[in-house]
Amino acid sequence: MAYWLMRSEPNVYGWDHLVADKGTEWDGVRNYTARNFLKEMQQGDRAFFYHSNIGKEAVGIMEITRAWQPDGDDKDAKGNPKWASVRVEPVEKLANPVTLDAIKEEPRLEKLEMLRQSRLSVTPVRDEEWDVILEMSRG
Repeated sequence: MAYWLMRSEPNVYGWDHLVADKGTEWDGVRNYTARNFLKEMQQGDRAFFYHSNIGKEAVGIMEITRAWQPDGDDKDAKGNPKWASVRVEPVEKLANPVTLDAIKEEPRLEKLEMLRQSRLSVTPVRDEEWDVILEMSRG
């Protein structure tokens, strides 16, 4: 199982929307690096749902319930699908949100990809980083 962090603006599509919908297609990602991460995801992987811009905090855990499929009709020069999406469903809300400030202050998370590539909406999370964020969410 691999771990991920996926960002969305809560006023556009937040954790509460995901819970109410019981899942969604994670689509609309238009960055090649983030798209490549979506293509790496497998059914059963887990991801933190992170509220970007407003709140700036990890708030829940999602499961990838379907690996990638093409998102839209755009093709690259070789005729391959240009963009990708995955299906996600909520697993559980974190006991306590883990803020960006708290993440930045935690030395064990200094190599977290979301800090290194801060503009990406989808980034991998190493196993040990996943455990640290879970620990932080428990207070």
